[in-house]
Amino acid sequence: MASEQFQSCIEACYACAATCDNCAASCLQEEDVKMMARCIALDIDCAQICRLAAAYMARGSEMSTSLCQLCAEVCEACGNECAKHQMGHCQACAQACLRCAEECRRMSTAA
Repeated sequence: MASEQFQSCIEACYACAATCDNCAASCLQEEDVKMMARCIALDIDCAQICRLAAAYMARGSEMSTSLCQLCAEVCEACGNECAKHQMGHCQACAQACLRCAEECRRMSTAA
């Protein structure tokens, strides 16, 4: 599988990871951090799986399709959680996560 074929998915994964990192760090600065615990945990999970999926695609791993399917699930869960919070960083994260979930699903069905 050529990484060029999945460049938009790779870029969406890296963008999502960076946005999730920002969201987690920003959530830690909120007054009620405990209320943000699930958001922070999903941000961390999402950032890590997005970077892993991007790396698998970039090197053409035969496991890319399976990993991208899981990445889409994690991104969707993170995006849905972030969408519940009105802070700008959470709303931006929700958008990045849902875009990445869409790209990963497209990639896994195109492969």
